[in-house]
Amino acid sequence: MEENKIPVGISSCLLGEEVRFNGGHKQSRFCLDHLSRVFEFQGFCPEVAIGMGVPREPIRLVGSIDAPRAVGTVDASVDVTDALAAYGDEIGKLSHSLCGYILMKNSPSCGLYSAKVYTPKGGVLPGKHAGIFARALKAVNPLLPLEEEGRLNDALLRENFIARVFAYSDWRSSVGEQPTANKIVKFHSRYKYMLMAHGQKPYRELGQMVAGAGTAQIDSFAATYIAAFMAAITKPASRKGHSNTLYHMLGYLREEVPGEARQALAASIEEYRKGIVNLAVPVALLKHYLKMHGSDYIKAQAYLEPYANDLGLRNQI
Repeated sequence: MEENKIPVGISSCLLGEEVRFNGGHKQSRFCLDHLSRVFEFQGFCPEVAIGMGVPREPIRLVGSIDAPRAVGTVDASVDVTDALAAYGDEIGKLSHSLCGYILMKNSPSCGLYSAKVYTPKGGVLPGKHAGIFARALKAVNPLLPLEEEGRLNDALLRENFIARVFAYSDWRSSVGEQPTANKIVKFHSRYKYMLMAHGQKPYRELGQMVAGAGTAQIDSFAATYIAAFMAAITKPASRKGHSNTLYHMLGYLREEVPGEARQALAASIEEYRKGIVNLAVPVALLKHYLKMHGSDYIKAQAYLEPYANDLGLRNQI
């Protein structure tokens, strides 16, 4: 892996590999041209991995929503459900070395939110669902940030997914497989304001949880904490959540900051809250003054720079 890049799994067709049922690919220029600057992609194609070959008969999900089968669209006796699930379980266990995973939309194997489930007579059941491989991957490694490539076109979902990958990578490198109460407390301290942006409830609950780190059985506590943390940041933060967080951080500026500067910061936050400017505007202004006048504690907050700044993600939300 290239130095400083985060290992992330991805459906091989999104890398431009010609592994689809028709011998084609679904190359993602966003992943290759932008995210590859910070992510070291590792490609997987479950259908090829289980020996289906290229080209191949397409498959689709048939049966119940909760337990569909992956069968051939021409020959329904072709059933690869168990093989795809076993491969998802295998990669899920291996993927403890990964910090995120980008999946191909609409796929009966890789789709995360978009796969159709058919009735035996060819009708389509309500809703969109996860493919067999994606279900198994998520079940065996529920902490792993997952997203569909198509959903990365949504600026809020894109920013949130990348923030989750960076946070999970930080946890793995700073706490890792040898957790201590001190490591967990330091991690939580860095992410307090990111949690606040996602809601007062997770902010309070995880704060109360981490207060007991020193008296808990540490391995069990670490597993419980990171599961709650990743769940708390799964849904994108709202403008209200970001605005509340920015106002709290504004309170950490020392008294020597001129009143005019405080007023300009407050006005910038209010413009963001109303949707007039994007999040990058008040954050950049706040970072400018915190760099000169903020405490070490507030300057260390991951919220201020949750991922590589040159990705420009906050310019779009």
